[in-house]
Amino acid sequence: MTAGVGSGLTRARASLRRLPFLSRLMTRGSENGRAYLLLAPTVFWLGLFLLVPLVLVAITSLTVRGAYGETVYRWTLANYARFFEPLYVQILWRSLVVAFWTTAICLAVGYPFAYFLAQVPRRHRGTLLMLVIVPFWTNFLIRTYAWVVILRTTGVINTVLQALGLISEPLSLLYTPGAVLVGMVYGFLPFMVLPLYTSIEKLDHSLLEASSDLGAPPWRTFLRVTLPMTMPGVVAGTILVFIPALGMFVVPDLLGGARTMLIGNLIQNQFLTARNWQFGSAASIILMALVTVGLMAYARSFGFEGEELVG
Repeated sequence: MTAGVGSGLTRARASLRRLPFLSRLMTRGSENGRAYLLLAPTVFWLGLFLLVPLVLVAITSLTVRGAYGETVYRWTLANYARFFEPLYVQILWRSLVVAFWTTAICLAVGYPFAYFLAQVPRRHRGTLLMLVIVPFWTNFLIRTYAWVVILRTTGVINTVLQALGLISEPLSLLYTPGAVLVGMVYGFLPFMVLPLYTSIEKLDHSLLEASSDLGAPPWRTFLRVTLPMTMPGVVAGTILVFIPALGMFVVPDLLGGARTMLIGNLIQNQFLTARNWQFGSAASIILMALVTVGLMAYARSFGFEGEELVG
């Protein structure tokens, strides 16, 4: 009897010693439960409007197009094999070239402007930032149509040049690769300037002064100090410009016409005109895979991490 009471007391003491652990465990479980509850709406939204359509596109890319454009659920990889025909590979290569030059020009123009923006007095900085953001207040389609008015044969540029006597007949500016590049740079330049400005604004100017005191010329200071410290902004701006430029179809359609077919136009035509959703889905999946692989390689080569984008 005494032994039983003693063992019971021992078990009770052991239980009491375990209570803090149980309390911490329950608290941690409660915190995790609240975190999951807060994440639930976001996860539901992304799953419904991102993952589900992506799965449907992937399934459609593996099916066969019927005689009247309907989907025949007979599994095949022919749509993927068709994408690697010379015609479509050339379109993909042209899209990569246009996206590359768009990103390069945006970086070349945006970096000096962002640097200037970060150096001006704060009382003027807000106004200049507002001017960068103002184009977002207008619909992108309307802004692209404005370039049609500017570049066409009876547009602003040709009218002014003829009035000044610099040209005798209108220049062919519209429906050219150059017009597409101008429209791309105009549309995506703010996406390059804003992350660059964020990185340059946080630049430690004492390091620039130290480099100058040690005898480094300005160009070496820029290459060895300024550029490496602002590289997160460069990487973020490059990603924000290159990816949408690669899939853009509005600007090539309006400013390039039938002469400039990019991968975005190809996918759009397959869905809306040719009614070949199977090949359009396969092209979309291939483009997404190429962008993902390239983005991962680019981010890893520069040691880029996700928080630097927000930075």
